[in-house]
This record gives sequence, C-alpha cells and structure tokens, in this order.
Amino acid sequence: MRMDFGLNLEQTQKLIMTPELRQAITVLQMSSMELTEYVEAQVLENPLLEMRDNDLERGEETGGQGDMVVEADKKDFDPDWLEYFEDRSDLGVSPGRGQREIAEQPNYEQFVSQAPTLTDHLMFQLSLSKTAGDLRPVVEYLIGNVDARGYLAISLAEANQQLKVGLPKLEEALKVLQSFDPPGVGARDLQECLNIQLDLLGEDNPLVRILIADHLSDLAAGKLSKIAAKLNVSPQEIQEAADILKKLEPKPGRNFSNANDTRYIIPDVVVEKVADQYVILVNDVAIPRLSINNTYRQVLAKNSSADPDTKRFVEEKLNSAAWLIRSIEQRRLTLYKVANCLVELQRDFLDHGVKYLKPLNLRKVADLIGVHESTVSRATSNKYIQTPQGVFEMKYFFSTGLSGASGTQVSAESLKKILQEIIQQEDPSAPLSDQKIAELFSQRGITISRRTITKYRDELGIPATNRRKRY
Repeated sequence: MRMDFGLNLEQTQKLIMTPELRQAITVLQMSSMELTEYVEAQVLENPLLEMRDNDLERGEETGGQGDMVVEADKKDFDPDWLEYFEDRSDLGVSPGRGQREIAEQPNYEQFVSQAPTLTDHLMFQLSLSKTAGDLRPVVEYLIGNVDARGYLAISLAEANQQLKVGLPKLEEALKVLQSFDPPGVGARDLQECLNIQLDLLGEDNPLVRILIADHLSDLAAGKLSKIAAKLNVSPQEIQEAADILKKLEPKPGRNFSNANDTRYIIPDVVVEKVADQYVILVNDVAIPRLSINNTYRQVLAKNSSADPDTKRFVEEKLNSAAWLIRSIEQRRLTLYKVANCLVELQRDFLDHGVKYLKPLNLRKVADLIGVHESTVSRATSNKYIQTPQGVFEMKYFFSTGLSGASGTQVSAESLKKILQEIIQQEDPSAPLSDQKIAELFSQRGITISRRTITKYRDELGIPATNRRKRY
C-alpha cells in the first residue's frame, strides 16, 4: 500500500467569535447601570484604563474618543504607539493654554432618599409609645418576625419557646404591635388582618364579618348570588359588604420598601419634543468616561529599558482598553440609530398615545439601519426609553397586530387600550361578554376572535363578565 503526501490549498468560511467581538456584544446588550458596573470592574483589571473625575469640555472629549475609534479600526490592531502617544487629546492630559477644566458641582437632585422599611416604621412607633420597659423587648422580637407582607411569621408558641416569657405577655405584646400603623400589621392570617382593620375603622356591619369568616373564596370568584342564597339576603347587600372589604388592605406591609427592591428606572434613551421635532439623547451620563493612563507610555517608548514581556503585557492591555472604548462608543451609536428609527416609525404614538402604536418587528428596524436582527434585539434588551407619553421598555414598541378594515395594521397594545375603554364605558349592571366585545371591535373595522379578547383581558387583569357585574 502506497501513501502519497501532497500540499493542497482550500478556501473555507468560518464564523469565529473573538474575545473582542464577544466583549462588544456583551457591552451592547447591557443597560446603563450594568455597563457602569462592568466598566468599573474593567478599570480594576486593566491598569491602562482610568476614569476621569472631572470631564473636559464635551467637544474635546468627543474628539478624543473619535481618535480612539480610528485606532481601534485598524485590522492588525498594532498601531504605532509612539505616534499614538504624541496625540495627547484622549489621554486625560491637562488641556492647553486658554482652556480650563470645568469642575462639575454635585447635582443634589441625584440624591434619592431611601424609603423606610416596615421594620424601621414599626420600631419608630415603638420608640414613641408608652409601652412598659419589660414589654418592649418582646414587642421588638415580634417586629423582627414580621414578614414583608406585614404578617407575623411565627406563632406565639414558637416565640414563647425562644423568649420564655409566657403566653399572656406575648399576647399583650402582640396587641401592642397590632395597634401600630399600618392597620392590620402583625396579623397571623388574612381573616385576622381584615378584622383588625374593621375594628380600627369602627365598622359594625355584621355581614362583613360573616363574609370574612366563611365566604372569602366565593367572594373572590364573584359568586355573589350564591353567597346571598346561603345567607338569605339580597345580592345588593352582599355587594355593599364586598365594597367595604375592597377598601381594606390584605397586605399591610407591601407599601414599604425592602432592602433588595429596585426603586427607580434610569432610562437609557430620552426623547424630548422641541419645536414639533423629537430630539433623541442617549443617556450615558452615569457611564464613567474612560481614558488611557499616560504613565505607561514610557514603557512603549523606543529608548525604554523595559523587557519584552513587560512591553507585550502593556501592549495587550492597551489593545484591550482601546477595544472597550470602541465598544462603548459603538453601543452608543447603535442605540441612537435604533431609537431614531423607533421615533420615525412610531411618530403617531409619540404624538397621540398608545392607541396609535403600530405593529413593528425587529427585521424592519434592522433593515432600515443596516444591521442584523440580533443586533437590534441586543440593543433594545433591558433598556428603557423616556418619551412624552411616559417611560417604556424599548421592547414595548415591538409587537404583533391585526389588520383593520382599511388594510392598516393595529398593534396588540392599541387593541388592549381600546378594550379597556370599551369595558370602562359598559353598563356595570349588564357587563359585556367577550363575544359582544369582539362584535364591537368588528363594528370598528377590526376582526378579532373571542379567544383573543379573553387573552387580552386576562393580560390586563380585567375580571370576567360575572365578576364585573354590579347589582
């Protein structure tokens, strides 16, 4: 058997995800807050990166980042570092004569006060109360066992095993806790929570107490006629008692903050209307301004005494820093292009509201700005846009829709808005069925099935026909 060896030339195409490309993709899909944390972590890892405490004037800063982008675009990514360091515009160096750094004064509007937690609120009331000294530690222990809903998470028997103070004293401490604000706090179940609130309101309707004790499940299901038949009263009386219950709070503690709550949203894009035109601003104020540490330029100088390994390390870190700055700039440009496309396509929504939101998909936006659909998906992921109509997630503008009689497309969000208006205008004594609502849509030139109406109604949290009926 004879084997021949030869040299053949073949041309193939492969998709290779380089570390730089993965970093660019990661940066693109981050929100402003996530990108800020990521940049701070990269600054700790890369000694050539540093954050500017006092930014230079915007024009100078923009020019510096532009130079970095040009350097980063070179295919071999091995620029002449000596010439690069000759241009000091993006190295964070002090400006020349006639220029001054503008020190930013702290903006006190950015300081957000933290809302008190439920525990803080209860401890503050305990400090102002006239509770006996030996009873205070017991009340504090019970406060520490109140969960986020405002309910007592342990039984008195369990508390007695820990404190060894006796059940009478624990019941006295629990009574003190249940007298605090918010009404119903410290209850051990839903029935006790509602009864505490009725006591504080001075409500003496016996039918309300009966509903709390035996008929909460039927009441939640809207079976008022069934309850009325059992109690031998009219449905109107059950309706009046149910209206009283709706005024009570089943979770007294949910209006207070928790340590891990997200309390606010920072929009990544801001759209403002100025003189009948919409202006788009990419909100990157919170993202640190990066520059290259000028100290390390001596390592890459011709007369440097640094060993080759050190020079190679500095050059790798410099390449990494340049890629990061380029990725951040590319993220900003992509985000601006997507936002600008959304403003052009959804102009009617910005002018008139949700009813005028048009159906839109990722492909259409991607074709208009000349990128892949996945790029648009990443650019809009976990990001919010502030518009004259409110703050929305950017994914909100991408929705399916139905065709109207005139051939125009109507988005799902517009249909939900119309559905809400129809139900708000219905007669409460004879609420509309889903089939009747579908017929009303048909009269407006929109063909929609009953099942779709049911689906949208459930998504909006609107109860069914029998639960909306008023007697």
